[in-house]
Amino acid sequence: MRLVIARCSVDYSGRLDAHLPAATRVLMVKADGSVLVHSDGGSYKPLNWMSPPCSLRVAQPSAEQAADGVSEVWTVSAAKSDDQLVVTLYDVAHDLSEDLGVDPGLVKDGVEAHLQKLLAEQVTLLGDGHVLVRREFPTAIGPVDLMVRAPGAPALVVEIGDGADDPAEAPPGGSHRHVAVEIKRRATIDAVEQLTRYLELLNRDPLLAPVRGVLAAQSIAPQARTLATDRGIDCLLLDYDAMRGIDDPDSRLF
Repeated sequence: MRLVIARCSVDYSGRLDAHLPAATRVLMVKADGSVLVHSDGGSYKPLNWMSPPCSLRVAQPSAEQAADGVSEVWTVSAAKSDDQLVVTLYDVAHDLSEDLGVDPGLVKDGVEAHLQKLLAEQVTLLGDGHVLVRREFPTAIGPVDLMVRAPGAPALVVEIGDGADDPAEAPPGGSHRHVAVEIKRRATIDAVEQLTRYLELLNRDPLLAPVRGVLAAQSIAPQARTLATDRGIDCLLLDYDAMRGIDDPDSRLF
């Protein structure tokens, strides 16, 4: 990557024309060929940029430009269009080049896979006596995040490719035998619809039925909560920090 801090003006031509008057800015030239023009504000968003594939040509100023204090002229041309970015540099304060190497990418914390693992280990958050059957429980339309056995229900043995054990009697009183849990970071109506499809399929299986649905998420949209309640699906808010043991909800003042 090359970083240049310089007083410069920028002219863009292409889908529209745009002009940035002369001011001190940061110019970034990345290894992928992209060129970005930043000011000291506007968060991460550049004032103007050219995405790869593009080419950068650096030219010395004409005599007239040199008389006006121009030191270099950058012309950035897009490979697949007529778009062009012309950066006219005046006073260059810093010019640094550094090989950053291969970036390992962003490692996200608190994604659905992490929530699934934690809830599988703390399945009693669904209620006392609940026992995990398995994660990624297979169905014909995709895996359910968690399949959990409700208190008092007979054990279910699942052998991939060979079905399950013989049917057992349903729990007395019509109580739910199993719980299907769909886990999201933020649950929307789409998550309710997804879990509804799973429940319709799972409740056809005499080894599993009756199956209760639980939508577990760090946040649940009001519309999703309303629809879930209407369909008999329970909602469970997940406190990621508390589940990791780095926050004790009982010790909070508020």
